[in-house]
Amino acid sequence: MAGLNKITVDDINVKGKKVLVRVDFNVPLKDGVITNDNRITAALPTIKKLIADGGKVVLCSHLGKPKNGPEAKFSLAPAAARLQELLPETKVTFAADDTVVGDNAKAAVAAMAEGDIVVLENTRFRGADETKNGENLAKELGELVDGEVFVMDAFGSAHRAHASTAGVTKFVKETAVGYLMQKEINYLGNAVETPVRPFVAILGGAKVADKLNVISNLLEKCDTLIIGGGMAYTFLKAQGKEVGLSLVDDTKLDYCKEMMEKAEKLGKKLLLPIDTTVAAGFPDPIDAPIDVEIVKSDAIPADKEGLDIGTETQALFGEAVKSAKTVVWNGPMGVFENPTLAAGTIAVAKALAETDATTIIGGGDSAAAVIQLGFADKMSHISTGGGASLEYLEGKVLPGIDVIADK
Repeated sequence: MAGLNKITVDDINVKGKKVLVRVDFNVPLKDGVITNDNRITAALPTIKKLIADGGKVVLCSHLGKPKNGPEAKFSLAPAAARLQELLPETKVTFAADDTVVGDNAKAAVAAMAEGDIVVLENTRFRGADETKNGENLAKELGELVDGEVFVMDAFGSAHRAHASTAGVTKFVKETAVGYLMQKEINYLGNAVETPVRPFVAILGGAKVADKLNVISNLLEKCDTLIIGGGMAYTFLKAQGKEVGLSLVDDTKLDYCKEMMEKAEKLGKKLLLPIDTTVAAGFPDPIDAPIDVEIVKSDAIPADKEGLDIGTETQALFGEAVKSAKTVVWNGPMGVFENPTLAAGTIAVAKALAETDATTIIGGGDSAAAVIQLGFADKMSHISTGGGASLEYLEGKVLPGIDVIADK
């Protein structure tokens, strides 16, 4: 699955054709204002290419998880407005239909000239019709563009078989992937399937359970696997260490033992924290000032909770990254939302920023951390998909990629 043998936007001729593009405009909003437009700017290369080629471009996306049908706070209107600001020369029309494909959308598409854009309303306003890959929505989306072309460019949603990511392909003649998808698959795919070695994988985050298959798959591919974050304490406990009040998944102790044995059997380095930053409890609120001390990983007091990697571990992990040629990082090293407990995550981000290795940040919290801490421009690639990049690192076939035509 390393290379991408899919038809891409460079292989199709869209002049005069209606093109439905599934983008990922799932942007964070605060009081109706977009706080980070990364996902919109990431989609621009594909959109600009299709416009320049004379396509009539219809964009669809989800935003958030509307539980009670259409709600104004989940509308894609702010995203459409931002897109218009980013493309001042282009006509961008927002079709405000709660049904996604309604009278507004149909009229807007009928009136399109070549190079125009229509943005549809949040696909999840259709509820199960979208998320359970209902045939109705898939067919309506296909018919809206006269069954002509579908381009998948939403890597962040590629792991979901929804109507707008997979089902719609049954109702169009041509399918292709966009530049963003291509870039994601090239970076993540090559890192995992054909990495330049040494290949170091860094996993963090709170739960071992979220990353079970990733740990197992990456152990087979990488040379060194580094484990930090909350999930490290389950590994430490599996080694028989006292972890105090730290986050532990007792149901996964045997699994952690198996993984440590697997690493040894395969001759891989598995690095765990050698010291840890502890406090009396989790900070409340999350960014509140907190008293901490650093203790050895085998000397965590029974009444304390580990919340970040310690300074010696920062040096150990940093050293492992130095000699690497490929690094994939998914998940923070501690409670990075707290200034005191962000030290471990900052140290790892710094180490990655200073190496000349290909550095790939696998979406979600690690992407947020790298961006928030100001290291974004120092990384080779920051994935736009949290769950999707994890499933990709597990070696899974993603439905949103699978449905696109092969070359």
